Amino acid sequence: MENKEIARILNETADLMEIAADDGFRIRSYRNGASAVEGYPERVEAILKDPSRKVTDIPGIGKGLAFVLEELVARGSCERRDELLAKYPASTLDFLKIQGLGPKSIAMLFEHYRVSTIDELERLCLDQKLRVLPRMGAKLEEKVLRSITQFRKSAGRFLLSFADRTARELTAYLMEGGGIESVTPAGSLRRGRETAGDLDLLVTGRGAGEALERFVNHPGVAEVLGHGENKASARFGHEGLQVDVRALPAGSHGAALQYFTGSKEHNIALRNRAVRMGFKLSEYGLFRIADESKVAGETEEGVYEALGLRWIPPELRENQGEIEAAEAGTLPRLVELSDIRGDVHMHTTETDGRASLEEMAHEARAHGYQYIAITDHSKVMAMMNGLDETRVVAFAKRVREINSGIAPEGDREDLGIRVFSGLECDILKDGTLDIAWDALAELDWVIGSVHSHMNMEAPEMTDRLLRALECPHLRILGHPTGRLLLHRDPFPFDFERVAAEAVKRGVLFEINASPERLDLNATLARTAKALGGKFVISTDAHHPKHLANMRYGVAMARRAWLGPEDVLNTRTADGFAEAIRRN
Repeated sequence: MENKEIARILNETADLMEIAADDGFRIRSYRNGASAVEGYPERVEAILKDPSRKVTDIPGIGKGLAFVLEELVARGSCERRDELLAKYPASTLDFLKIQGLGPKSIAMLFEHYRVSTIDELERLCLDQKLRVLPRMGAKLEEKVLRSITQFRKSAGRFLLSFADRTARELTAYLMEGGGIESVTPAGSLRRGRETAGDLDLLVTGRGAGEALERFVNHPGVAEVLGHGENKASARFGHEGLQVDVRALPAGSHGAALQYFTGSKEHNIALRNRAVRMGFKLSEYGLFRIADESKVAGETEEGVYEALGLRWIPPELRENQGEIEAAEAGTLPRLVELSDIRGDVHMHTTETDGRASLEEMAHEARAHGYQYIAITDHSKVMAMMNGLDETRVVAFAKRVREINSGIAPEGDREDLGIRVFSGLECDILKDGTLDIAWDALAELDWVIGSVHSHMNMEAPEMTDRLLRALECPHLRILGHPTGRLLLHRDPFPFDFERVAAEAVKRGVLFEINASPERLDLNATLARTAKALGGKFVISTDAHHPKHLANMRYGVAMARRAWLGPEDVLNTRTADGFAEAIRRN
C-alpha cells in the first residue's frame, strides 16, 4: 500500500467522522496523520512490517493512529471507518467526491431528506430543494449537478500514475516467476492517456502460461474474473482496477501489442488501410487475404512497415493525422524524458512543500538535471504561509547569493545545480497578480496560476486571464485550465483567445506533470502549439519524490505532438536563462 493511498483512506475516514459529528480532536488527528504519512519519504507499509522499527517515530503518528495504520495495511480499512460505513448509506463515499459538498453539508442532506444515492441527490437539485437549506443556494445546486455529471463520466477510471504503479508492480512480480522474456503494458497506459479504465499486460516467453497462474495467485488480487489458457483477468487491489494478462507467442507479439495498445479509432483506420492493400490485420498478425500467408506480426515496426508506414509512437495513436504523417514521413521527433534538463515548478517548506530548497536541489541533481526553479506560493495562500513582497525580495537575493557562491554561512554547500528564483503567484479574481510588480521584477521566473473563484462564467474568466497577461514579469501560465482529474472539470474560458495573447506577449504554457492535473491536456497543448506557443513541463513537486512524476508530463507533451524544440526546459541552464530573459 502506497503512502498516498493510506493518506486517502485516513482523510476519507476523517470526512466520515465529521459527517457523524465526532470529536474534533480525533478528526484532526486523522487529518494530521494523513498529512504526515503522505509526506513521509519512506513507505509506511515497509516500516510497519519491520520489527526493528516503530511507526510512532514518524512525527504526527501516536499509538492510537499506529494501530489504525496497521489495520489499513492489513485489510484496507479500519474499525472506525467500517462502523461509519455501516451507519450511513453505501453511497456516502461517492457523496464525498461531489464537488460543492463537504462533510457538514452531506450530514445536513441526510438529516433533512434521508438521501441515500447519487440519483436521489440529482433529483433534489433538479427539484430545487437544496437551495432551501442553510448556506446553500441556486449556484450550489448547479455546481453539484455539474459534478454529478463529471462523477458519472469518471466512474471506473483511474489516474495514469496509479495504472503505471500497478503495471510496474505486476511486471516485477511476473518476471520473478522465470521463463519470461517480456511483460509489456498496452492500452491507455501505453498511449499515455490521463486516466485508464483497465490495464492490459502482454507476456511472452516459455513461462508465459505459468505467469497467468502466478498472476491470479498474487496477494493483491481481490477477485478473479476469468482464467483460461491464454488470458487471466482479475480485479486488483482495494481500488478494484481490472487487469487482463495475456500470454502471447513470440511470433504474434508485435501484432498483439499494436492491437491492444489501440486506440479503437486508430486501429479501425489501420485495419481499413490493410484491407485496401489486400491484407487482413488482427492481434495475431498481418495476413494476405489471397492466400492467408503471414506477412508480419513479430514486431510492431514490421506491421507498420508492411502497411507502408513509419512506426507510430503509441501516444499519437488517436486517428488524428498520425497515419497520414507516417505515410508522408513527417512524423515529428517527440520530446523524451531524457531531453528534460531542469524542473521549473516546485515548492519547499517555505510554504506547503515537504522539503527544503537544498533537499529539492539534491533530488533534482540525482535526476541528472542542470537546474531547478523554486516557485513557492504567494501571500494570498495564507494557510500555506505564502510569500509576501518582503519575503519574495529576500528569496531572490538568497538565490543570487547561492548561485554566485557568496551565500551566508548556512547556505554555502555547493548544490551542484543552478537555482532560479521563482514564485507561483496567484491570479486574483480581478486578474491582478497577488504580488506587486516591483517585487516580481526581482525574480527570474514567475508562474501565474488560478487557485480560487473557479466558478466564474467563461467571459469573466477569459478577461481575468487576459488581464494577468498584462504583467510584464509573468513568464508562464501554470496548470492553465485548473482541472483536477476525476474530481474537477476545467474552468471555462476562451482558450484560443488567451493562448494567442500569451504567444504575443511571450508567455509560456505549463504542462503540469502532477498526476492529478496533467494540465494542459494534449488537445489544448496542440492548439497552443499551432498558435506558436512554447511550453515547459514541470512537476509542481511538493516533495522530492514528486520529481519522478516528470514522465507523466512528458507523456502529455508527446500526445500533443511536441518535440524538444517546443519545450523550454529541454535547454541547458544557460539556454534556459537566456530564453526567459528574452521573453
